[in-house]
Amino acid sequence: MKRTSPTTRNSRASGRHLVILTGLSGSGKSTVLKAFEDMGYNCVDNLPVELIPIFAELHAAGEGDYRRAALLVDAREGLQLEKLPGLLKHLRRDHPITLVYIEAHEDALLRRYSETRRPHPLGKDFSVRENLEHERALMEPIRKLADVVIDTSQFNVHELRQFVNQRFRSESQRHLLVSLVSFGYKFGVPTDADLMFDVRFLPNPHFVPRLRRFTGRDIKVRRYIQSFPQTGEFLRRMQGLLTYLIPHYIEEGKSYLTIAFGCTGGRHRSVMMAEWMKKALERRGFATRVVHRDIDK
Repeated sequence: MKRTSPTTRNSRASGRHLVILTGLSGSGKSTVLKAFEDMGYNCVDNLPVELIPIFAELHAAGEGDYRRAALLVDAREGLQLEKLPGLLKHLRRDHPITLVYIEAHEDALLRRYSETRRPHPLGKDFSVRENLEHERALMEPIRKLADVVIDTSQFNVHELRQFVNQRFRSESQRHLLVSLVSFGYKFGVPTDADLMFDVRFLPNPHFVPRLRRFTGRDIKVRRYIQSFPQTGEFLRRMQGLLTYLIPHYIEEGKSYLTIAFGCTGGRHRSVMMAEWMKKALERRGFATRVVHRDIDK
């Protein structure tokens, strides 16, 4: 795999990044384009070669959605694709462009065509194998100009998207917002929760007359719940679990994670848990927000 040029790295650091994706049919180019889209790039599939200079000018102006863009150009362009090497050499004089070439071994490509039963874009007059050989020869001058070559032979769809995220997502983009939601089971479970934990096993302040009118935000309620050994054990285990899981969600490219804590009414135990976990995760450097869905019910 080739390294990204210093000019391209400087462009990415400034917030501007123009990527041209190309490569062999069946190699996973659409999956890679989707991964860039998930990272916030303005993506265009099958852009005609003659329109690339116009798009490059829009990108150079650095306005709106064009500051970070990914263009997919491939064999569907036919003979026009032969113009791409010369066009790239000309554009790179004034525009920092990252050319990403995506390929796979012949056996892998033949297997994928067999599984999908899709025709090769070069036509039906020849076998898939013959079309792949022709396409590889057609693309070779472009491959030689690539900054990055990705061989997808051993990747499944999920692994390929993860690889692209790790390779191209800048450190400033590697963030995830953790939403901590408290709720009451008597009002139904939140449908958007990624992780859900039932804390009804903890002693319920509702049955303590002097605490009933308060919520899990109040120090009296917090002290009562935390006075039980099972509370401390649960908090330690939960903090360890989430500290382990969240970085893996970030590596997968996830931008939002919703963690729900449920008790009977959604006013005491679940509220206390969400508040405590917010502070614990913030100390670890994670961005968090709290939503107490049923606290006023």
